[in-house]
Amino acid sequence: MNSRIILVVMLFAFFASCKAEVEVKSQNEKPRVIVTSDGEIDDECSLVRFLLYANEWDVEGIISSSSQYHWKGHRWAGDDWAEPYLEAYAEVYPNLILHDKGYPSPEYLKSITLLGNIAAEGEMDSITPGSQRIVEVLLDESDNRPVWLQAWGGTGTIARALKTIEEEHPDKMEYVAKKVRLFFIWEQDNTFQKYIRPHWGKYNIQAIICDQFWAIAYQWDEIIPEKKIGYFTTEWMKSNILSDHGALCSKYEAYKGGDDNEGWRAGSPKQKGSFRSEGDSPAFLHTIPTGLRNMESPNFGGWGGRFVNVRENTWLDPVPFEGYEYPEGRWYTRSAWGRMYMRDTYPENQEQMNEYFNPLTRWLDDIQNDFAARADWCVKTYEEANHPPVVKINHELDLTAKPGATVKLSAKGTSDPDSDELNFNWWQYDEADSYNGIVEIENSITSEVSVLVPEDARSGNTIHIICEVTDNGTPQLTRYQRVIIEVGE
Repeated sequence: MNSRIILVVMLFAFFASCKAEVEVKSQNEKPRVIVTSDGEIDDECSLVRFLLYANEWDVEGIISSSSQYHWKGHRWAGDDWAEPYLEAYAEVYPNLILHDKGYPSPEYLKSITLLGNIAAEGEMDSITPGSQRIVEVLLDESDNRPVWLQAWGGTGTIARALKTIEEEHPDKMEYVAKKVRLFFIWEQDNTFQKYIRPHWGKYNIQAIICDQFWAIAYQWDEIIPEKKIGYFTTEWMKSNILSDHGALCSKYEAYKGGDDNEGWRAGSPKQKGSFRSEGDSPAFLHTIPTGLRNMESPNFGGWGGRFVNVRENTWLDPVPFEGYEYPEGRWYTRSAWGRMYMRDTYPENQEQMNEYFNPLTRWLDDIQNDFAARADWCVKTYEEANHPPVVKINHELDLTAKPGATVKLSAKGTSDPDSDELNFNWWQYDEADSYNGIVEIENSITSEVSVLVPEDARSGNTIHIICEVTDNGTPQLTRYQRVIIEVGE
């Protein structure tokens, strides 16, 4: 063989191996997360679930912050509200690591659980241990991975951290902005509008502000579809979470009955022991690596919901109402569509309500079964418990095809850590597509399928195909892979 040809072949092989190495590294990297929370009762419920998934992330901080509802001296859960949950985590930690060695140690989690800006709603003048922790993580140039800053309450502590960086390290603002990803459960104070947008807007930081969370907040029994509501009632919660699942799950603040029944409608499933509220969980459900690739774009959709770009790099909930105009300022309890609908319109136009919350509610059976499996991990051996399948696509996840072409997709390498039988279901996620139409998928319940690209698809259109794999373990667990087909000329 000609030496020049040999060199070309060697270079091609080298770059191909580098590309493969980068792809593997990207898939194996854990998301980095920092939680800020106002310690409301639903935050406490969310923290239980969060800790059960702590192996999925590099947790960089658990920080108390104020909100429009809670601050020190006003309906405040206490500076040490998270401590009992961390103690309970420590009790089940030896069993959790039987299922995944990646769970962080209790000592580490306690060391990064700090007080942020809690003195008043929207207070961001004080430099606090919590705000400084965020500063430390964002300025650390030894790790350039994105950091998901979650606001389960107000954004004041996050704003204080960014202000410290602006004041003390203005030359690092662009670097920091490239790392930051924001996920807010509403804007529970005014600091995003008052400080973050005016001072950091030029850096185009991605900000997801979620209202779909209300589907699993306090009015869940009026929003969740009937076919899925059984996963939230007393019988399911007691059997799968609250009883005989160790110290952490036993601390889950389910409804107790009595005074906290106030406001329940007739026939409500909210009885003693039922699901309470986890309004803040979508902030971290979004960052669980399920294979849906939703962290690549808020518009892709995943366990934390799906979002549309409204202004700048700000993403809000898609409102299924023709001609709807998003408010210029805060997206929160007085302006967000879902909350306003539930307050002012419900129970009328429920089809519209169902469509609005569907980007989150569509996953709830999978989410709850996964929660139940994690609860089992607290008390069962590896052999006794169930673990999710590993979905492997045998080709690139991003493909290009011309109109009229047939694209063959394969997940034949998919496996299950417990050797369970696997059920395949390939489907088009049409809400995430830019192609406006239905795509034919042949043999959609097998490991290998054919997708027919429609003749009327235009160049640049994207088609999102989800490979959904469910095992036959107890509880049944589901994981996914998303293949995106871009239509070429």
